[in-house]
Amino acid sequence: MDQLSNSSFADKMVMVLDTGLRTLLNNPNITERPDPSKSVSDSDLSEQQKKHIAGLMRINHCGEVCAQGLYQGQSLTARTKEVRDKMNISAQEENDHLKWTADRLEQLGSHTSHLNPLFYVGSLAMGTMAGLVGDKWSLGFVAETERQVVKHLEDHLQQLPESDKKSISILEMMKEDELRHATKAIEAGASELPMVVKKLMQLSSKVMTRSTYWI
Repeated sequence: MDQLSNSSFADKMVMVLDTGLRTLLNNPNITERPDPSKSVSDSDLSEQQKKHIAGLMRINHCGEVCAQGLYQGQSLTARTKEVRDKMNISAQEENDHLKWTADRLEQLGSHTSHLNPLFYVGSLAMGTMAGLVGDKWSLGFVAETERQVVKHLEDHLQQLPESDKKSISILEMMKEDELRHATKAIEAGASELPMVVKKLMQLSSKVMTRSTYWI
């Protein structure tokens, strides 16, 4: 059953609120996939390395918080059940990333970003607007978002110490998932976004990455 389309506006808001709280309180509804870092042993890292890795993982965790906001907003305003279902499936897989990165931050003795609530609300608004424009544009937004996320992940994988197998295994799995999400969006009929929109998305991403590395 398409739960959202058969719900009242109040019920939809409760669902969005529940998801938002779970996201921000690090209690997301995850799949049964195992954390890829569990299969590799930890390594000795210097305090300086741990600090830098934590900064990178905090960026990636906040990125997943943003992804939840985007997917929830797009699912809320999607025109068709098919698109809504795709958003919900992708969002659940992104929840795995949310949990894995949060756990890795805890292992490193660090914390998630204090700016997460701000970025979640902003992403929810962006996702809602993208959905209102139409499903093809909403899917185009997903495809472009995932492309930019993959570039960030590739950059972070280059920065990680080779000995940090745990963080590497998490980011590699995330990269694989993001590529698949982008492909699915394109196959579902995503429209190519105007260059000005892509540039604005890149600018927004820079603000997020530069602030959450530290805060």
